[in-house]
Amino acid sequence: MRGREDEWTGLMRSAMAGDDAAYHRLLKAVTPVLRAAARRGLARAGQPPDQAEDIVQDILLAVHLKRHTWDSEAPFAPWLFAIARNKLIDALRRRGRRIFVNIDDFAETLPGEAPQETASAGEVAAQLATLPQRQRDVLQSIAVDSTSIKDTASKLSMSEGAVRVALHRGLAALTAKLRDR
Repeated sequence: MRGREDEWTGLMRSAMAGDDAAYHRLLKAVTPVLRAAARRGLARAGQPPDQAEDIVQDILLAVHLKRHTWDSEAPFAPWLFAIARNKLIDALRRRGRRIFVNIDDFAETLPGEAPQETASAGEVAAQLATLPQRQRDVLQSIAVDSTSIKDTASKLSMSEGAVRVALHRGLAALTAKLRDR
């Protein structure tokens, strides 16, 4: 282990001095170690190991972007593994606590959902016409035409915040009207 760490430190020093081949050799050498560490970390957290490659890519990107922060007088491995640990933690936080269960195992025991009553397109259009013009325009642009909030704001000469407010109010009013029918 110590020999590998010394090799990595030497390669990183050479890479920092401008040796692209050394940097390439370093990345090739650390990648399998990082992949194994990511898989172990995911397994310890009860997560499927198939996400390890994404974590490895995040680590390698962070190493590349932050390599100027490495102290060339210090060993490389602790710096690398600190980044790896932080990226693994970030990935686990993004995923949250999830337990993976195959739903097919329970298909016969789960009750089916009762079909929800839906409004026809004509009913929605009729209720949409009763909304104030600005709310109607925003709903038409975002919900029907699939335009982004930013583009809708530009098209209607509104701020993005005003578009969001009009969208929220329009949806709330439309929902209330359709619920009352």
